[in-house]
Amino acid sequence: MSEALVSGLRILSIQSSVAYGHAGNSAAVFPLQRLGVEVWPVLTVHFANNTSYGAPRGPMLRADDIAEVVLGIEERGVLPECDAVLSGFQGAEAVGAVVLDSVARVKGHNASAVFCCDPVMGDVGRGFFVQPGIPEFVRDQMVPAADIVTPNHFELDFLTGRETRTLADVLDAADQLRDAGPDTVLVTSVVHEDTPPDTLEMIAVTAGGTWSVSTPLLALTPVGTGDVTAALFLAHLLGTGDPAVALGRTASSVFGILEATVALGRREIALVQAQDVIADPPMQFEVSALP
Repeated sequence: MSEALVSGLRILSIQSSVAYGHAGNSAAVFPLQRLGVEVWPVLTVHFANNTSYGAPRGPMLRADDIAEVVLGIEERGVLPECDAVLSGFQGAEAVGAVVLDSVARVKGHNASAVFCCDPVMGDVGRGFFVQPGIPEFVRDQMVPAADIVTPNHFELDFLTGRETRTLADVLDAADQLRDAGPDTVLVTSVVHEDTPPDTLEMIAVTAGGTWSVSTPLLALTPVGTGDVTAALFLAHLLGTGDPAVALGRTASSVFGILEATVALGRREIALVQAQDVIADPPMQFEVSALP
């Protein structure tokens, strides 16, 4: 079981939270816990629901308050045990600065800890859904500090300042992003000119190789899918040290979650109903090494 490989990992996850549905930490924490990961969730916002419903109710937490929570965790003396920092939706540039300070604190206690930046800022069809200034801060400050970055296809194009239409374009852009700092780039929701109809690709690019996996395109694009993907890929990569295995397990789990969501006719991803495929993904999709 994949749970055995990641059990015992500790991840500091600084993301949004919603009371209803699944986004940010409300999408990432349960799957990580189901794998046996100890998660320390720090909230950047606490909304009633995700922003796809319209203007959400609830507070956007102040950067100083978020920093206080991280400081409190540090005061418990546990940061030397932290294996990774995971970031997602920030809400404001000042919050991004707190994330970077938190990464520095963790790495100051544990030099082997990694920073996984999920650059949550927009998507195809929606455009940007964050405050002005955040995309540029993520591009110029957070991505260079990251060890792992997990953009969707839309975000990859923004972060690299290019339009990627072919597979070669996507791979070149991922290499460009790696040149900015991260060791590993996972590109999600990839659709290029040669992508077969009704499929999506995920592509992982590292110094040691490049891998792709394709899954059927289902008739829904629920919020929170990217948050789950980033969290699972990080956990499986840390647990196995193998990007291809991490990619395959992540794709199988995420597709299983989406299948369950479709079967139930839900708008919010069916994390609880799909928890078995999260804990023990069947590796049902072939992971291909790319030249």
